[in-house]
Amino acid sequence: MEPHSFSITGMIWNADPVVKGVLALLALASVACWAIVFEKFIRLRRLNRDLAQLDAVAKGGTLPPAARGVAAVLLEAAHGEAEDGAARGEGRSDIRARLEKAMRAALKTEIQRIEAGLPFLASVGSAAPFIGLFGTVWGIMNSFNSIAAKQDTSLATVAPGIAEALFATALGLAAAIPAVLAYNHFAVKLGRAAARGAAASAEIAKQLSKPTAEASPRPSVELIRAGKNH
Repeated sequence: MEPHSFSITGMIWNADPVVKGVLALLALASVACWAIVFEKFIRLRRLNRDLAQLDAVAKGGTLPPAARGVAAVLLEAAHGEAEDGAARGEGRSDIRARLEKAMRAALKTEIQRIEAGLPFLASVGSAAPFIGLFGTVWGIMNSFNSIAAKQDTSLATVAPGIAEALFATALGLAAAIPAVLAYNHFAVKLGRAAARGAAASAEIAKQLSKPTAEASPRPSVELIRAGKNH
């Protein structure tokens, strides 16, 4: 390989050890970010499917027999609160509040599980440009050292260090830009999903707190059981 090849592999091979470390760190961060992005896309698709099932239950439908997602978790939480509230003889408003609180808590837990990894995207998005800038500064320092050592200001003397510096900057931006865009996208999607799940939970709690008969203010827990088992 040429001593000062300006291909990507050549610049990496001939870079200063510090710059190599910066490039390796940024490359690993970029790979990790893309892994998180693909994982979040898959989990968001599942979440939207589960919320569609929850919306169907809120409109009087039932869950598929094999449902095991967020909708099943929320209905399980509501089921336990409905039976507990009915056993205590609580009024309709109290039972409705308990059901909605239990479902919101279960939804929050599920959303937090999906959010795992998003702080890493935010960290890479904010830190990667500065890490790349550190590599840039180091590469420019190497260029000045070459000038001082060779007493020569020709392009051949300063180009290798400047090329390394610019490559570190580019890699820092390549890691940061997708991370920032992905973080914003997933944060918005999860916020909307949380609002959608909360609205469906409120409707289900309202339905379950309705009295099954005029003389009986007990909640219709059969709705949840139907949603779970039919």
